[in-house]
Amino acid sequence: MKKRRFIISNSAVSGVIEALLLVALVAIILATIQLVYIPDIMEDKETDHMSEVEKQFSYLKSTIDIQSMTKEKVLISSPLTLGNKELPYFVTMGATGQIAVYNQSDVGNCRIKILPVPTLQDFPDGFVTDNDGIPLTSINYEACNAYIDDRRYILEGGGIIAQKPDEEMMVKPSIIVEDTSDTKITIYYSLPFFSSSPGRKIDSCGYGNPDKTVFIHTNYSMDDSDSISVTSFQIYTNYPDAWNQSLIGSNGLLREYYQNSDVNVVRDDSQSPAKIEITPGNRDIDLELTVVKIGVQIGAGIVRN
Repeated sequence: MKKRRFIISNSAVSGVIEALLLVALVAIILATIQLVYIPDIMEDKETDHMSEVEKQFSYLKSTIDIQSMTKEKVLISSPLTLGNKELPYFVTMGATGQIAVYNQSDVGNCRIKILPVPTLQDFPDGFVTDNDGIPLTSINYEACNAYIDDRRYILEGGGIIAQKPDEEMMVKPSIIVEDTSDTKITIYYSLPFFSSSPGRKIDSCGYGNPDKTVFIHTNYSMDDSDSISVTSFQIYTNYPDAWNQSLIGSNGLLREYYQNSDVNVVRDDSQSPAKIEITPGNRDIDLELTVVKIGVQIGAGIVRN
C-alpha cells in the first residue's frame, strides 16, 4: 500500500483575496468619482447649458428687434436647446426644459395701461386698447435642472428677465429716454406683441431626448404708433423686481430722473400681478409708443394663417 502525503498551500486563497481586494479598490474609486466628482461635472454641464440658453435668448431678442425696425415680412428661425444629456456610464440625470408663448389669451391681467389711452386704430378687433390696457405677452423658457437651481428666462415687454433663482432684467426693454426740454422728457418705447398659432405655441423635451433643439419662428406682422402726453404709465407684471431694477436700479433707464424727482416711480406689491406706475414729477412725460405685432411659432414646419 502506498502512502499519500497532502501538502497544505495558501497560494490559491491568496489569489482570491487579491482579486477581491482589486474589485473592492475599483468599487471604491468608482464610488468616490460618483459621489465627489460627478456632481461637480454635472453642475458645470448644466451651468454651461444655461449660458448657452442666455445667448440663444439674446439672439432671439435681437432678431425680434431687427424685425420690428425693418418691418420686413421675413420669417426668421431662432434655435433654442431645451435640455442637456446625462453623463454616460454613471448614475446621472439630464436636464429638461419647456418653451411656450404666452399670448393675449394667456397673460391674464399682465398688461401695460397708459393714460390717456393710446389710439391704435390699425390693430384688429380683440386687441385691447381701452382702459384694460395692452396685453403684456411673453415667450417663456423654463429649465428643470437636476444639479443646479431651476431657471426661467422670459422675453416680456421687449426685455429679457432671468430667474436664477433671483429675479433680474438681463437685457433691458427697447426703451430710449431723452431730454426734450427743461420741463419735459420723451420716452420712446417699441413694445412687441406676440401672437401664436394654435398648436404651435409650446414645446418641451423629456428624459429620452433632453438635448432637443427647437426652432422659434418669428415674423413681423404689423405695427401702429401713437404720441401721448402721459399722466400715468402702469406696468402690471409677475416680475416686479426685474422691471423695477430696469427702471430705477443701478444703470436704470429712469434712475437719474427718479433721483431728481423729475418722474415718480411707485411699486405696489399688494395686488397680483404687481403694479409699477410711472407718473410725471418735476417734468412732463411724452411717450412715443410703437406696438409691433410679431407672429411666433414653435416647432418644425410653418402654419400659414
